[in-house]
Amino acid sequence: MKYLKPAFVLSLIAAGATWSCVSFAAAESQPIKNIVLVHGAWVNGSGWKPVFEILEKDGYHVSIAEHPLTSFDDDVTAVKRVLAMQQGPTILVGHSYGGAIITDVGNDPKVVGLVYIAAHALDEGETEVANGKKFPNATKAVKRTTDDFLYLDPAFYPADFAADLPKEQAKFEAQAEELTAASVFGTPAGVPAWKTKPSWYMVAKADRIINPDLERMYAKRAHSHTVEIAGASHSVYESHPKDVAALIEQAAQQAED
Repeated sequence: MKYLKPAFVLSLIAAGATWSCVSFAAAESQPIKNIVLVHGAWVNGSGWKPVFEILEKDGYHVSIAEHPLTSFDDDVTAVKRVLAMQQGPTILVGHSYGGAIITDVGNDPKVVGLVYIAAHALDEGETEVANGKKFPNATKAVKRTTDDFLYLDPAFYPADFAADLPKEQAKFEAQAEELTAASVFGTPAGVPAWKTKPSWYMVAKADRIINPDLERMYAKRAHSHTVEIAGASHSVYESHPKDVAALIEQAAQQAED
């Protein structure tokens, strides 16, 4: 039997170790592939379809969390259920009230980045109602049912929620609203994930549902990577899907696993 020289064996071990380090470094440098999209109040996950299609085409694994809008705890539980299904590190994306949800759910160790699309990024103890009083919005469309659910008057919905969508689409969405428990807007936030995890923020400059200045405050406070979209309504995720998808992909490429 022919024996290998010790020096040769050591060189093989060293080469193997070097290759392992290179392989590990390469794996760590790969962009995050799991994206979970979280809708806001008065809508459902179907509005994410244009963004979903772009992200899927670009090779991302995209899930849309359908939560019931019946209470903050119910909504958080529903999004956590979808997050638990993800294999590996994940980017959470929230629109509007969905931002409050991802701020809570984002504390999960599986989440490596947060993307806010014209969304609430609350600090501990804050509520959407209180922040809305500090930065009043432009809509007068909010109505209340007898059992304390809120909705937007369909006559005002197109102009206030979806001014940059095609008129017929906005009119349909006004009639297909998901009524939302009033309690979710007054639920104090817990410890926010944006204090320990990187975030990205899109300001809709013509938003009538959340004051754009409130959006800017959220983004600045969280030290978010921020973009502003001129002329964008609260439905910016539907009207500017390419811009939204680009911001999400930037988060996926820059967030650290």
